[in-house]
Amino acid sequence: MEKLVISGPTPLKGEVTISGAKNAAVAILPATLLIDGTCTIENLPNISDIKISCDILEKLGAKIKWNNKNSITIDTSNINTTKAPLDLTSKFRASYYIIGSMLGRMGQIEVGMPGGCKLGARPIDQHIKGFELLGANVSVEKGTISAKAKKLNGCPIYMDIVSVGATINVMLASVLANGTTVIDNAAKEPHIVDVANFLNAMGADIRGAGTDIIKINGVKKLTGNATYSVVPDQIEAGTFMLAAIATKGDLLIKNCITKHLDSITAKIIEVGGNVEDYGDSIRVWCNQRPGKANIKTLPYPGFPTDLQPQMGVVLSLADGTSIINESIWDSRFQYTEELNKMGAKITAQGKSAVFEGVEKLSGAPVYSSDLRAGAALVIAGTAAEGITEIYNLEHIDRGYENIEEKFRKVGAKIKRIKE
Repeated sequence: MEKLVISGPTPLKGEVTISGAKNAAVAILPATLLIDGTCTIENLPNISDIKISCDILEKLGAKIKWNNKNSITIDTSNINTTKAPLDLTSKFRASYYIIGSMLGRMGQIEVGMPGGCKLGARPIDQHIKGFELLGANVSVEKGTISAKAKKLNGCPIYMDIVSVGATINVMLASVLANGTTVIDNAAKEPHIVDVANFLNAMGADIRGAGTDIIKINGVKKLTGNATYSVVPDQIEAGTFMLAAIATKGDLLIKNCITKHLDSITAKIIEVGGNVEDYGDSIRVWCNQRPGKANIKTLPYPGFPTDLQPQMGVVLSLADGTSIINESIWDSRFQYTEELNKMGAKITAQGKSAVFEGVEKLSGAPVYSSDLRAGAALVIAGTAAEGITEIYNLEHIDRGYENIEEKFRKVGAKIKRIKE
């Protein structure tokens, strides 16, 4: 077992460089299955979800060459099976993108039910609805999802709810379909735009990504033979922005797209933090106790659910009482129990939590319940007095590249220990 041991409090100061976006990369890798050829993907985050994705692709017949720790060249011209390894696909949520890609490429696929962070009910009904409207037969039984189609045909698809995963998956399935597919009420997150840009670079015809109507004109083939760089990670950038506020630090966050961070910037200014926007980098600092604020998580461009726990750390230290309403996931407040062990005063019930700000947190042994909760606990440990020990690091390693090294470079007293 591994744990992170943090000694605080430490104001974080210096520069941090943001890695490629996890949420984009875990969709772009399955998207390579649509290519009858070779492509190179750069700025991949070196995280466990990416390594599992590559393992799955290799089991399906892809050939992968690591150029360096953040770049691969992948040849998907010889896909030789339509059964994905159930033990691997059940390990993380984004494995469901294999369904859309393999339906488009091979007309058939069987995968394990997707796993990932336990954030409450995470149905894939909108994915299945989209596949069926395109002409696929989909069945779910005994922990597996099977999908088949003689040929997919483009059609209008209205999403009953705004779903990032379903928007990307239907987009993947539509790229090689006959005719035109129009996704209405589509999600608009930056990583959806990135997946569309990747596919277009490989020969697809996708228009409108980043708006609520996406139009996909089916093409005969994706040829690849191109190099693509994954967009910077909006959530990692937001994590360090909020870490600067919680620790009363001063960070220059490099390699980010500041437009993607507008909702976080607005809340940081509201609680008394300072932000300077340089276009491809952003400086965030705070030299006082943050003020209170109310948050409601929303689909992009609203405040991201994936930054809600990190914001919760800031509000647990704020001067006053704050409320967070979580509109995306049912069980995203598990981290509040761990913060309360550190001296926070948080009352969570259902999809709402009340944060009565305290002047300081105290170090304690805590457990990461999911990926973003783990990042929040790292921030809390850095801001807290005394020693914090964080367990269940496999959650953190799914989405953050070298998190302890990046925190250490900006002053955190943090180390990873094997027990």
